[in-house]
This record gives sequence, C-alpha cells and structure tokens, in this order.
Amino acid sequence: MSAAISSAYDYYLSTYGSKQVSRFDSHKKEDLRKTVNKIKILNKESPLYKVRISDDIQKFAIDIKEGARNIKNVVAEFSQTEEGIGTAFQKKIATSSDPEIATAEYVGDTTFFTTEEGFEIEVLQLATPQTNISNFLKRGEYDFAPGSYSFDLNINSNSYEFQYNINSSDSNEDVLHKLARLFNNAHIGIKADILNGSQQMAALRLESTQTGLAPRESAIFQIIPENTPQSRDAMRVLGIDSVTAPAENAEFLLNGNKHSSYLNTITINNSFSVTLKGVSKKNDPVVIGFKSGSQAVTDDVELLIQSFNSILSIADKYKESNESNEKLLKDMGAVSKTFSSSLKGMGLSVTDNGQIAIDRDKLEKSIVSKQSDQNLDILNQFKDAVGRKADEASLDPMSYVSKTLVIYRNPNSLKNLVTPYISSVYAGMMVDRIC
Repeated sequence: MSAAISSAYDYYLSTYGSKQVSRFDSHKKEDLRKTVNKIKILNKESPLYKVRISDDIQKFAIDIKEGARNIKNVVAEFSQTEEGIGTAFQKKIATSSDPEIATAEYVGDTTFFTTEEGFEIEVLQLATPQTNISNFLKRGEYDFAPGSYSFDLNINSNSYEFQYNINSSDSNEDVLHKLARLFNNAHIGIKADILNGSQQMAALRLESTQTGLAPRESAIFQIIPENTPQSRDAMRVLGIDSVTAPAENAEFLLNGNKHSSYLNTITINNSFSVTLKGVSKKNDPVVIGFKSGSQAVTDDVELLIQSFNSILSIADKYKESNESNEKLLKDMGAVSKTFSSSLKGMGLSVTDNGQIAIDRDKLEKSIVSKQSDQNLDILNQFKDAVGRKADEASLDPMSYVSKTLVIYRNPNSLKNLVTPYISSVYAGMMVDRIC
C-alpha cells in the first residue's frame, strides 16, 4: 500500500472507523444498480482533470463523502412514508426527566403503561464489575525468579489455564505488561491495564466485562496458582488472586417497589429499555414517559439540520485551503438560502454561510399551529433538496476539490465513453501527481 493510500485509510479509520453503521448503509441490488447508472452518466459528462496530491485533499474528500453519507441516512430515515418528517407524530419515543441518571428507549407496546402515565425509577446503586488489583511493584526491580509459571482462571463456569515465562532480563514492569497482554488477548471477558503509583510503582488491574452476581455466586472470576512452590510464590508477589472490589447488582425503586438486576440496562414490561447511568438523589426519582408528537418532530428536524450544518462546517473548514474550490459551500449554502424565508417563520434562521440556527420553542409551536400542514410540507421539500445535494456529493466528492482541468468532453459527441477511473480517484485515493 502506498504512503498516500495508507495516509487516507489512517485518517478514515481514526475519524470515522468507530462510527455506528446505519441500516441504510446496506442496499438491495436494484439500489446499487441505480447508483452504478448514476456514476456512468456522471463519468460520461465529466471533464478529464488532474488533482495535486496532499494529505489535506484526501481528508477533505473523505470528510465530504462521510458528511454526505450521514445526510443521506438521515433523509432516508425520514422518507420511508408519504408523511416524511410528519411521521414522527405517530412515533412512540421514550423520554427521561434526567438522562444523567437514566435513559430510556421505547421497544414495545403500551399495554401496561399509557403515554399519559409513564413510570418513576429511583436508582439506588449501579451494577458494577469485579476488580482485582495486584500488589504495587517497583517498575525497574526484579522480584520474579526466571522460569515458567501457570495459573487457572475460572469464569462463567469455564476454566482456563494461563502459562507465562519470565526471563532473567524481565523487570517487574515487563512482567506486568506481559500478563496484561495475556489477559486482553484471551478475550474471555476480562480487561487488563496497568495502574501507575507513586515512586515508580505499578500494578496490574483486572476488571470483568460482566457486572452483578447471580444468587449463591461469590465472584465472577477466580485466579488459582498452579500447585507448585514456584507458581504460588509468583502469585504471592503479584497478588492478583485477591478480589479488590466485588461485583454488585444494580438496585432501584420502580414506582416505589425495590428491584435488582445484574445489568445496568433493564427491560420494563417489554415496553421500555432503560439504561441506568447514575445514582439518584434520595426521594428524587426519574420520570420515564413519552415525548409529545411535536417534540418528536422537532427532534427529527433538529437531527436533519445538524447533519446539514455539519457538511457546511466541512466546506467552511477548507474554504481558505488551496484544496477546496468552494463548490461545496456554494451548492449546500444555496439550498438553505433558497428556503430561507420559508424556514424563518418556523424558527430556523439561515446564517450568512448557509448554516441554520434553530429556535426549538418556535419550531415546536409552528408544528402544531394552524399552518402545521404547510410547514411540514416545506420541511419535507427542504429535506428532499438536501438529500439530492448529498447524493451528488456522495457520488463524486472529488468534484469539490481543486484540480487542474486537462480537457472538456465534447458536448456534441455521441462517442463519449464511461471513464471508470473517475470514481476510483476517491475509492482508492489514486490521485495523479502534478509536477
């Protein structure tokens, strides 16, 4: 892999690699066929050009592509029915009076709790994992005799044997890092890291990914040294066989009644998935209920505006750079400015650079006003216009970067052929160098 391509992939993975995949990122055959046909038409009409290679140009193109993808997914979410954004009036969206203590997601029906009733939850204690912390050892000293050692680890009714070697050149720090890698590479539900102490001291911390304890369980995992003097001595030096903090169950009051759970995410009456995040103040329960239809629509509009503003921020970020031709800023900004007067009455103000500021109270009132149908129609038109521009940017992000024109296609020619390399300029970041 060339240095240029490696740089592009490194930036993509570090910036967008952990981003959650949307269900709209997968497509049916007919969707892919439509995309291919669009690319063919685009390639036939595209002039031939060269692009000066640089890290910034790669980052700019990737940012455009990912920003456009985000917009397309948001638009797709709101375009599944004829009502478009107005569909949120029929959504059942759970809400929490204090998201720092507990959040909720509606996952079922409302056969038990109605939208008017909801319920109260007071978090007394969060579910916690088990933690074992070794003895703190001097990093640069040599407290372990060279040799081969082993211990058993019992977890979730399974038993694993761990073996490790200590060389004469291994310091205490080397041994701790060696054991940390051993646990992490095993992938058996235990995370290991090194704790830093004072005066060049360090310790190994083991933490279970599981939380809570079942009845009659005393620990999530147990570490038992091999029954040899050498392994027992090494374990006495380490001390990772002692439980520092036992796992505990979550405890909470649901409408005043006490309950417990192994996990911090609980399902209530097959209707709500509630995630406990903090401990409540005494006698201060969190109220879980449903958002009103107008709040749900406002949330949807805000999500659309945020995705639109984000791609304009990308354009604004690179506008002073030699890598941008400002086409992205003009194209996307033109969309919001076209709808500027219509959106203003709904609390959506278009700024000079095309981004949109939201007044949530005014927007929510406009959604339930006498002109609600007309306002929702305008919002859907805006959504569709943004989606079309995002589709264009997604098909050819390289059209927004600075480049040197080589030759225009002959508009009167019937022999213009598809040039597949136009799209591969982005796909592989195979950018021509200009001497």
